[in-house]
Parts: sequence; structure tokens; C-alpha cells
Amino acid sequence: MKIGIPTEIKILEGRVALVPEAVKELVKLNHQVFIQQGAGKLSGYNDQAYQIAGATIVKNAETLYGESGLIVKVKEPLPAEFDFLRQDHILFSYLHLAAELNLMKHLLAVGITAIAFETVEVNGALPLLTPMSDIAGRLSIQIGTHLLHAPQGGKGILLGGLPAAKRGNVVVLGAGVAGGNAASVAAALGSNVTVFDKKHDKLTEMRMLGPNVTALHPYSQSIEEAVQQADLLIGAVLIPGAPAPVLVTKEMVSTMEPGSVIIDIAVDQGGCIETIHSTTYQQPTYLQQEVIHFGVANMPGAVPYTASQVLSSVIMPFVAEIADNQWKNNPALVSGVNVADGEVKHSGLDGLV
Repeated sequence: MKIGIPTEIKILEGRVALVPEAVKELVKLNHQVFIQQGAGKLSGYNDQAYQIAGATIVKNAETLYGESGLIVKVKEPLPAEFDFLRQDHILFSYLHLAAELNLMKHLLAVGITAIAFETVEVNGALPLLTPMSDIAGRLSIQIGTHLLHAPQGGKGILLGGLPAAKRGNVVVLGAGVAGGNAASVAAALGSNVTVFDKKHDKLTEMRMLGPNVTALHPYSQSIEEAVQQADLLIGAVLIPGAPAPVLVTKEMVSTMEPGSVIIDIAVDQGGCIETIHSTTYQQPTYLQQEVIHFGVANMPGAVPYTASQVLSSVIMPFVAEIADNQWKNNPALVSGVNVADGEVKHSGLDGLV
């Protein structure tokens, strides 16, 4: 199989899908790997490292897509890449098509087979999404802490508080990987944390983070009351492959104090907070109803050195299986197919086009 790794072109996206060590393993398996010039630079890997690993460096995306049968990338193709996609390609990347309907329509028109990292499911878990959710959850508190500083327009509070000063209030919607890690970091800082989730075992897990963590069922009234008191609100609700449900309305956001902060990790699936929309690291925030909103859809792109190593390690076995043309025998990869042969294949996308 000829495998292509393009340079990511999403704004300030520094990750690369496969690190040189992974490329070396694929070359040992007799696959040919093409990597676009500079693709690993922001992740700490220069072209020479890939050449030593056995990859062929190509100068531009058009050549890379033209030479390759399997395209492995981090983020979904952007319009500038649409014309490079062919029916005989297999695309393996994060796609989040529930929030990218134009991309889905194009993939259907091309007839490409597109397998999304975020819908590859193994025993009910999402192993290719989990590490990035972990990073995004941790980052949400780091970023939120910074945005609460007065010079950034925030309320000017220290989340953990101090003797003679109140603790900040952090509200997390969802206790999965992203939300759980957000709650863990927020609790370790000493803030008052309220986490919502439907699963009782998740609520039990969150309670064990410490006496400053309250775990509740997501009744609408309970969410409304918590949002009103929130200094930092984190959205982390996931339905694999499908749009995120809206749990926080505009009216709820309007009750938050000026200078409060909202970060919706679920924005790449449309978001679970009504006032959120996608932003980039170039312009990551906007003000609505005097509340700071952060809607960057590729949060782990801010830590490409760490994120690329982890991502490469989890996708590598699946890349090898696809390259060996064995993937149709693997239920996990079959579950990850979003579109193929001009048809929608994932149930979470039914009715969206």
C-alpha cells in the first residue's frame, strides 16, 4: 500500500498523524510511505528523520495525494484539499462529519471510503478519540484558568481561591474522558467542581476525586442552577458520530456573571452549549452576553509534540491493518466507516444530508 501523510493546513494545527518511528514500522511491513515536506516540523520531527525512517518526502499536497492510496491525517480535509480526493482513496482521520456537512456532501459525491478516528469502536470504547479527549479535557482547565484573568477580560479570580478568598466554581457537562480529566484538573487546583453525567458509575468516579467535587444527574433545573453560579463552564458531551445535544441554552448563559468563561470541547460535534460556535487558535475567543466563549475545535493542536506521539501510537496498528487490506475483517474499523461508495454508513449521520 502507498500511504500518504499530508501537512495539516487547519489554522495553527501542529500535529502530524504518524511519527518517524511508526513510519519505520510500516516500511518494514513493505509499505511505501510518502510524507509532505515539513509535515512533522511543528511536532518536533524534521524531514530528515522521516527519510531515515524510510519515507519519501514530497513537496506538495497534490503530489502526495496523487501518489497515495491510503491518506492518513489528523484533521478533516479542508476545501483546499477537496480536489485531491479520489474515489479509490481510503481516508483515515478525525472527521466529525455531524458538524461538517459540506465535507460530508463532498465525500459522498467523490465516493471515497472515509474512516473516522472518532467512530472506531472497540468493546464500547473509542480508543482513537480517547487520548485527544484526555488532552482536551486537561487543556480546557489550563485555558479557562488563563481566560479568567482580568487582562484577558475575565472575572479576575484564582480558581483555587486562597485563605480569606472564595474558591472559583467550575461546572463540567459530561464525565467521560474529556470531562473527567477536566474535573480532575479543576479539583486538583482547589476549585469547587460540579460534574453532570447520566451514568451513575461516572458520578461515583467523579465524587472520588475529592470533597470539593459534586456529581449530579443532568436534570435541566440542576444544570440551570449550576450554570448561573459557574465561573468556568466546560462542555464535554459526546454521542459517537452524532451531533452533541444542547444542554445549556442562551437563556442559561445570560444568567452567568460578566467575565465568566465557557469552553465547549464538544464544539467539533456542534457543541452542547447553544451560544458556542467554532473558532481557531488564531482568534480563539469571542464575547457573547458578556461571557467569554472559547470554541477551538482542534484543542490538542496546541501541544503537537505530546499529541502526535500519543495519536501515532494508537492509530498505528489500525493503519497497518488498513494497509494490509484486512480492515473489513475488523469490526472496530468497519464501525468507523462514515461514508463509502457514495453512501452514509454510520448511524449517527443518518438524516443529516
